Amino acid sequence: MIAQRTKLPNGLDVVSLNMPSAHSVAMGVWVRAGARDETDEESGIAHFLEHMAFKGTTARSAAQIAVDIENVGGFINAYTSREETAYFVRLLPEKVELGAEILADILLDSQLPENEIERERGVIIQEIGQSADTPDDQVFEHFNRASFGSHVLGRSILGTTQSVSLFSRDDLSQFMQRYYGAEQMLFCAAGAIDHDRLVQLAQHYLGRLGSAESPVRTAPEWQAGSTIEERELEQSHIVFGLPAPKAVSDDRYALFILSNLYGGGMSSRLFQQVREERGLCYSIFSFAQLLSDNGVFGVYAGTSAEQLNEMLDVCAGSLQDCSQNITDDEIARSKQQLKASVLMRRDSVQGMLDTTARQIILFDEIQDKDQLIRDIDAVSREQVMAMAETLLRSAEPSLSLVGPATGFKGQDWLAGRLQG
Repeated sequence: MIAQRTKLPNGLDVVSLNMPSAHSVAMGVWVRAGARDETDEESGIAHFLEHMAFKGTTARSAAQIAVDIENVGGFINAYTSREETAYFVRLLPEKVELGAEILADILLDSQLPENEIERERGVIIQEIGQSADTPDDQVFEHFNRASFGSHVLGRSILGTTQSVSLFSRDDLSQFMQRYYGAEQMLFCAAGAIDHDRLVQLAQHYLGRLGSAESPVRTAPEWQAGSTIEERELEQSHIVFGLPAPKAVSDDRYALFILSNLYGGGMSSRLFQQVREERGLCYSIFSFAQLLSDNGVFGVYAGTSAEQLNEMLDVCAGSLQDCSQNITDDEIARSKQQLKASVLMRRDSVQGMLDTTARQIILFDEIQDKDQLIRDIDAVSREQVMAMAETLLRSAEPSLSLVGPATGFKGQDWLAGRLQG
């Protein structure tokens, strides 16, 4: 694979990753602004704006955008995260100009028609309602609030029914004007793509992008909060977590290895000890959620109220044990899982598009796969155990629970179990 990078005169970053065996191209624009860049009154506006991008431009109606892409067998979509908003297409190599034209169309010439705003407002309110009705979604929303409180990271990316109901066309337009500038954007493609051709398309279709603001962010303070929403459900859905290194930390590989062996797959400690040996749940996993200036290491599980305390007791004891006793076999297996994910992702144009864009945004460079493998291999067993110890001693846990909570011993009890 050949990676190349060019900066246009207006400041737009253009990056290509040529994949010689690919038969398609994934191409997109990443905006370096997301849900954490909203004001309190704007909660949910980045996500609303992402929805509106496909609702009509000066050249195309909402239906025509979809028809033009699907007429050539392509696919178009977008997503909003905490720190970025992405708009992307996937199509055949001979249709890359159409992809670039449509991406530019929705980013530069979106009309934000009033009737579509009202229609999409209803769609997003339905999406918020659907999330509220889904306990394994809602428990993560509550967990973010328990962890970060009133900080923007404690809010839902979707916003609230109240905030979404108040957005006007001017609000959407102002957010776009504030952050959707050339220097805040990355135009990236992966697959059967020629870099010079991509630069030519970028200059032609996105060369008139102007300037905008760079987000000013403040890191959150860990709240170690607890949120319990009692519902009449068959299971108690629970998430608990601790502060972790940020995405650019040198300790991230030790954290990923720990997460894999602790709760990352069927061979992990949590799956084996909680599900296979004791039958305490159907679903359980650990996760590492890392952003540019902070991170979270956590566990999700769903179980009956009667088994909740026992399950959490096993989770806490297992993490404590990770700080003192990890086998070489566990380390080797976890490393192999990470290395395989790095290599397997290279078979997918969409996977490599996402990976390349994320690397540029976080590290300002395209990371070499061989160096990634070496960095993973370089992590020692002692470093992984030290990471577990650091997590356990960093702070008290945040916790959220949705479902029956009768008999639950509570956050203080769990904190004590994690401390040993």
